[in-house]
Amino acid sequence: MLTEILRVRHVVLDMDGTIYRGSRLFDCTLRFLEQLQSLGIGYTFLTNNTSRGKADYVEKLRGLGIRVHEQQIYTSADSTIAYLRRSLPAVKRIAVLGTPSLCRQFEGAHFVVDREAPQAVIVGFDTTLNYERLCRAAYWIREGLPFIGTHPDLVCPTDEPTVLVDCGAICACLAAATGRSPILLGKPDPAILRGLSEQLQVPVSDIAVVGDRLYTDIAMAQKAGAISVLVLSGEATAKEADAMPQSPDLVVPDIGVLGKLLGDARNRASQ
Repeated sequence: MLTEILRVRHVVLDMDGTIYRGSRLFDCTLRFLEQLQSLGIGYTFLTNNTSRGKADYVEKLRGLGIRVHEQQIYTSADSTIAYLRRSLPAVKRIAVLGTPSLCRQFEGAHFVVDREAPQAVIVGFDTTLNYERLCRAAYWIREGLPFIGTHPDLVCPTDEPTVLVDCGAICACLAAATGRSPILLGKPDPAILRGLSEQLQVPVSDIAVVGDRLYTDIAMAQKAGAISVLVLSGEATAKEADAMPQSPDLVVPDIGVLGKLLGDARNRASQ
C-alpha cells in the first residue's frame, strides 16, 4: 500500500459521513485538510447530494470553518449536465424534481426548467418534493421522455431521528408507477471521476477517493482505477468491506488516520 499512498497527488473527498455528519464537523477534518496542503496534495469535495448547489456547499463548509471555493466542489449535478450535453444534445427543456438550488444550477448551464413541455425528466434529491410534482413527473416518464436520476443513493446520512429519502428512492417510486427504469448518474458511475480527472489534469491512478459508502464511493474508485479509501466514520463497516469481492485499497477509522499515513509515508520516502 505504500506505493499507492506515495502516488497520491489529489484527494477526492465525499462529504456527509466522511468530513462531517449532518451538521457536525468531525474533529479530525480541519487538521487533515491542513496536512494535505502541507504535503502539496490537492483536494476536491465530491458529493452525490444534489439538494444543494455549489454556492450552498461553499456557504455550509465555510460555516463549519473550511475555507473552500466553488471550483473545489463537484456534484452529481455536474455529471448530469455533462451527460445531457454529451448524450442528449438536443434536450434544452427539462422537468426537474429537485430543489430550487438544483434548478438554478441547470439554468446556469443554459437549460430551461419547464414542467409543461419538457424534453427530459431529471430527478435529484428533492427535499421540496410534493405529490403534484411527483405525479406530473411520472406522467412525462410514462410518455417516454428520457428519465435520468442524478445519483442512486436511497437515503442521505443524517444525525437526526429521521430517514432522509434520497434520489434513488424517489426514482424507485417513479419506476414502480411507470414501469420504466431511470438512467442513474453520479457515484458509482466512473464517468463522474473521469470528468473531474480531466478537469484537474491529474491521472485517475494518482487520485485517492475517500468515502464512507461501498456501493458509491468505493465502487466508483474501483471502476475508474483510482485508489479507494474507505472511512468507517459513516455508513459502511469493516465487516462489510471484508465481504466485498474486491476490498478497498485502504480501510481507516477516519480521515485523521489517513492524514497520518500520508505524512508518515512521505517522511519515510524522503529519508
